[in-house]
Amino acid sequence: MTAEAMKAVRLVAEAAAGTPSVEVPRRVCTAVCEGLGVDGATLSLLTDTPSRQLLAASDDAALLLEEIQFTVLEGPCITAAQTGEPVAVDDLRQQLTPWPLFGAMACEKLPEVGSVYALPLFFGDYVLGSVDLLARRPHALDESALEQASHVADAVTAALIPTREILLTGNDAPAWKPEQVVRAHWFDTSRAVGALAARRRMSPEDALALMRAEALRTGKTLADITTDILRDPPGTS
Repeated sequence: MTAEAMKAVRLVAEAAAGTPSVEVPRRVCTAVCEGLGVDGATLSLLTDTPSRQLLAASDDAALLLEEIQFTVLEGPCITAAQTGEPVAVDDLRQQLTPWPLFGAMACEKLPEVGSVYALPLFFGDYVLGSVDLLARRPHALDESALEQASHVADAVTAALIPTREILLTGNDAPAWKPEQVVRAHWFDTSRAVGALAARRRMSPEDALALMRAEALRTGKTLADITTDILRDPPGTS
């Protein structure tokens, strides 16, 4: 492990030490950014629901990156979790990505982002979740740096394991803002899917697909569509 990776691992461990469970993900995001020299990070857990649950985002750009993937159900973070392999988009502005919806929306909504990286978080042979990294400059992490970042991902897993059950089984979502987005990831989207499915007499899978289609049509996020459905159920078509 290089000196830089060792420093990043240490920062992650220090961020989690003695920290209340609900604050660990946010502090770990900050430590990852500092340790790896990137401009933003998100942490997400895999669950038995159709969507990952967002634990934390370091800033607005990182949050929007996650919201795009949450809306279109594709992107580097999702692929990293599905394949168990790191994913690199070295030049988001110029590189043709394998995710057409994600690529188009990311370029439109995040013109300041130059590169994106995603790392799976392993707990033994099981993929616990994933971490997204973003940088304003293209080619922020070369192949060697991305390989070293896997050690940092292991440190992130170690930091999250003690808090995972508390976060997933507690009655409260992670304590960060904006509340609308947090609730959409943790509670409200599943409620909106159920409401729309009952109203339209369709399956939950079709209801979720309809919500995603509406998000793409209007340019809203899935969190926005969720809020619309729950706020004004009779008027939702």
